[in-house]
Amino acid sequence: MRHRAIAWAASLAVLVTGCASVDPPASRFPTADAALDRMKATYACVNGVQGTAKVDHFSRQGRLRGDMYILAVNPDRVRFDVVSPFGATLFTLTSNGTQFQMLDVGEKQLLHGPASACNLARLTRVPIPGHALVSLLRGEAPVLAHEPRGASIAWDGDGFYRVLIQGSRDAVEEIHLEPHPRDFLAPWNQQRLRVREVRVAQRGTDLYHVELSHHAAIRTAPPRVDPEGIDDPIPPSGGACLAEIPRSIRMRVPNTEDDVIFQYKEAKWNPPLISGAFTQPVPGGVVRRYVDCQD
Repeated sequence: MRHRAIAWAASLAVLVTGCASVDPPASRFPTADAALDRMKATYACVNGVQGTAKVDHFSRQGRLRGDMYILAVNPDRVRFDVVSPFGATLFTLTSNGTQFQMLDVGEKQLLHGPASACNLARLTRVPIPGHALVSLLRGEAPVLAHEPRGASIAWDGDGFYRVLIQGSRDAVEEIHLEPHPRDFLAPWNQQRLRVREVRVAQRGTDLYHVELSHHAAIRTAPPRVDPEGIDDPIPPSGGACLAEIPRSIRMRVPNTEDDVIFQYKEAKWNPPLISGAFTQPVPGGVVRRYVDCQD
């Protein structure tokens, strides 16, 4: 009876405080770089992702909600098509890694310029470089270049590894890596890892903060078939893949009101790629305007 009372009291304390500590896996990563290598291995089969998502965007200009078509392919190619709840296209952003374009249907203008973080942020409102944005949209953390001694790892009682990276130019990154629930008993070099949080700061100022959740496995996209049977099918842009994707991705700029949430409704890995997917023609009646980080 005494043991039951103690167990009951411990359980009650957990319920009251909500602070149950999670023990680390039996086999723990020896170094931060070993964990980062396993993260990369978890997503080694991924070349790109294609899907549709609900987007909820908060900023000083107000709130924007709608559906978004997402195409993000290594290393830094992206396409976003934002559609209103009534089915009308509001914005189309494309970047082939060098050239940025964004069609603003309401303003009847096509912005174009370098594929810089600040230009990509004209839609997402979060200044993330193209290669980092592509990584995050598929669930992988971009990693700052660093010396071997510039990264540390520690287990957090909330159930994840906390990786701290000291990069160049006074940049610092924090990554939270959660072992897949089925891999807690596996050796560390066989554990799959989920990225739960990424925070990047430079010279003491937070640049962006990303939270990733509701991970679920998805499959490789099928070939793209010409319905008229004239052109050959376009194969997927990568091999078979069953990696997980975070169904919910929240990107924020700390200390501002810029906040965007992507919630995937459906997604596929390694989609077939058609020519011109990451550029767009200038529609009639639209003004072209060059933009850069000074605008």
